[in-house]
Amino acid sequence: MLLPLLAMLYGCSTTHRVSNPAEMSGNPLFPGWYADPEGAVFEKQYWIYPTSSRPFKEQTYMDAFSSPDLVHWTKHPRVLTQDSISWLQLALWAPSVVHARGKYYFFFGANDLPHYGEVGGIGVAVSDRPEGPFSDALGKPLIGEIVNGAQPIDQFVFRDDDGSYYMYYGGWRHCNIVKLASDLLSLVPFEDGTLYKEVTPENYVEGPFMLKRKGKYYFMWSEGGWTGPDYCVAYAISDSPFGPFKRIGKILEQDPAVATGAGHHSVIKGPGKDNYYIIYHRRPLTETSGHSRETCIEHLKFDKNGYILPVKLTKEGVAACPLK
Repeated sequence: MLLPLLAMLYGCSTTHRVSNPAEMSGNPLFPGWYADPEGAVFEKQYWIYPTSSRPFKEQTYMDAFSSPDLVHWTKHPRVLTQDSISWLQLALWAPSVVHARGKYYFFFGANDLPHYGEVGGIGVAVSDRPEGPFSDALGKPLIGEIVNGAQPIDQFVFRDDDGSYYMYYGGWRHCNIVKLASDLLSLVPFEDGTLYKEVTPENYVEGPFMLKRKGKYYFMWSEGGWTGPDYCVAYAISDSPFGPFKRIGKILEQDPAVATGAGHHSVIKGPGKDNYYIIYHRRPLTETSGHSRETCIEHLKFDKNGYILPVKLTKEGVAACPLK
């Protein structure tokens, strides 16, 4: 009876009861080395778009995974590849995918500006379906320059309640916010005429993510080095999507008994009230390579004051929670 009770507590009510309450997702969610997972809910399915964690010059495609219940996952291979991006030279990573205007927009980081030539940065591809295939929409980067010291990588696209789309991005310990046009293919200026605003919080390194809950903006990011055991996630809360973002503390980090290098996450909401999941990558204790990263999931919970509780790394993952 324990697992059905947990499912109800975490938002899977009797309306969304699982057919086999004993089913758990397990961690990792699916086999293979995958990192920087972007979670989403499209067409009554959970979706994960991760980086294919391979040596840099071999990281030239992205797979996707879909599930009706967080337990049974279907692989959709090569939804975005080097062949569909004319300006891609070396690598793809850290996707962000949104549904708007009847299409799916796949934002990605490509090449490694400015280390490998003059072309690189954040691009955007489009498809009519969440499983792709996605094709480059611009023939060039959407953001292909370094502004405010922020390397143009690790973008996350956030839709606010008023319909505005913002993109948070940045490596090299700097984070910018930009506003996207209604077609999601260009930038538009803020009210003061600027295109870029820096919103870097204390200890920020990369991997920004924004969640709006009960009128508050929960800004999260990764700290530490992505190849090291101390990679982790911290957060701040603000009344505005522009901050200020005062660091509160870590919410996800290594557990020497389970895995190391836990970071670069996203958050999805399941059915029910306050039912959130954090999807992240981590490194098994048996692995030392920086590319040996696997995609995992845990519950994301809040205390009575709205603060995020520290996430416990597990091997079991979460109970099945169908969307239908």
